[in-house]
Amino acid sequence: MGVKLVQRGERFSGKERSNRVDEFIAEPHKAVWKLAVPVMLGMAVQTAYGFTDMIFVGMLGNDAVAALTFNMPLGLLSIGITFGLGVGATSAIARLLGAKDKVAADNAASHALLVGALVGLSIPALGLVFRRELFGALGVPANVLQSALIYFNILAPSFIFSNLNVQFRSILTGEGDTRTPIAFQIGGTLLNLVLDPLLIFTAGLGIAGAAWATLISQSAVFVVFIYYFFVRKGTYLEPPVRAFVFAWDVVRSVLQIGFPASLSMVVMSMGGMFFNRLISTFGSNAVAAYGIGGRLDSVYFLPTFALASSMVTLTGMFLGAGRIDLIRETVNYVFVRGQFMAFGFGALFYFSAPFVYAIFTDDAAIVAMAVSYIRTMVFAFPFITIGVISGRIFQGLGEGIPSLLLTAMRVMLVSGALAYLFVRVLSMGLESVWLALALGAAITSTISFVWLRWRIRCLERRQ
Repeated sequence: MGVKLVQRGERFSGKERSNRVDEFIAEPHKAVWKLAVPVMLGMAVQTAYGFTDMIFVGMLGNDAVAALTFNMPLGLLSIGITFGLGVGATSAIARLLGAKDKVAADNAASHALLVGALVGLSIPALGLVFRRELFGALGVPANVLQSALIYFNILAPSFIFSNLNVQFRSILTGEGDTRTPIAFQIGGTLLNLVLDPLLIFTAGLGIAGAAWATLISQSAVFVVFIYYFFVRKGTYLEPPVRAFVFAWDVVRSVLQIGFPASLSMVVMSMGGMFFNRLISTFGSNAVAAYGIGGRLDSVYFLPTFALASSMVTLTGMFLGAGRIDLIRETVNYVFVRGQFMAFGFGALFYFSAPFVYAIFTDDAAIVAMAVSYIRTMVFAFPFITIGVISGRIFQGLGEGIPSLLLTAMRVMLVSGALAYLFVRVLSMGLESVWLALALGAAITSTISFVWLRWRIRCLERRQ
């Protein structure tokens, strides 16, 4: 059954297929989990794959693990830019649907895909041209460089598909559907999981096999999204294709959030490159420990990012509908739940880390360094939770600058500066880098919390 087209500004009742605005307004707490749980599940599967992928690569040796770790900032740079644009699309679409303007939301969806395609093509192309310079800037050791290049040369084309997949997912999230894109993501992750051992070991491709598995799985997910949007037409939103007309005002509404969010991801990626290079001065084992140590981080980020992602959609819809009271109520609800999870995961990881990290490597020195990392970072978990959720709420409000400024402050002015001071000036050990990361999160997250509270009060006064 087709979806009724709604003219710009026309009011619709919320009874049309897949319109979730009224449902979320009626039960905001339930809406948080309806949006967040599928994201948690998808991220859980992705994290499980990340663990397994690292185990498979770890069987090839520590140099292979280091090569994969050095590639992580470059991959995050590509996906981070388009993820930022995707957040802009989600926020714009949610606010437009909250205001009951479907045509404008359709247009925002089509323009998000256009921008995502342009970014998805340009970034990997630039990466392939300047790959040696990038790895040189990262300080990749000579014994790791060839493996890192092999992995990146195959992985780079996958960025095209992964970037567009993010845009498709962002559109569906904006209309309040997280189940469908997460189901597609899980399917791609499981395919990747199957392909990894087949290509790495059975086909004898080594680290190249891990990259091929990612490329194949991401392209498969892209094909599924194309079918769902344009063949099956299973979405509430209907991005115009043949009738597409470029409109700068629509692009601007997406970029208003997307551009600062993308810059935030770029800053984070640059920070990752900086820390990889700084840590590499302690040897390739230290880089491997940093990569392995971050695997438990990713488990903690599951509920945090899931809760945060729900707030982009809900804040946007509530703002579009003029329900500032629901924004405050939902913000308080999510912050409290986030803190419970932060403390719970922190306690669990502090005591279980030695046993978990021993799964990835039998090198006692690497395990010890990874344990020191996570046992420092768990004390920053409550602050990180506040920072991540606050950033997504700002984006839902249509404000991208606060997240950008706070990210830049954390990465460059606090964590980066402290790490440089500790290592280069004071000649402190590897543990000082972990301390700098934790302090940066604590300081900037406190600022973000105060800023957000002030911003919500301003919105309430305007009503």
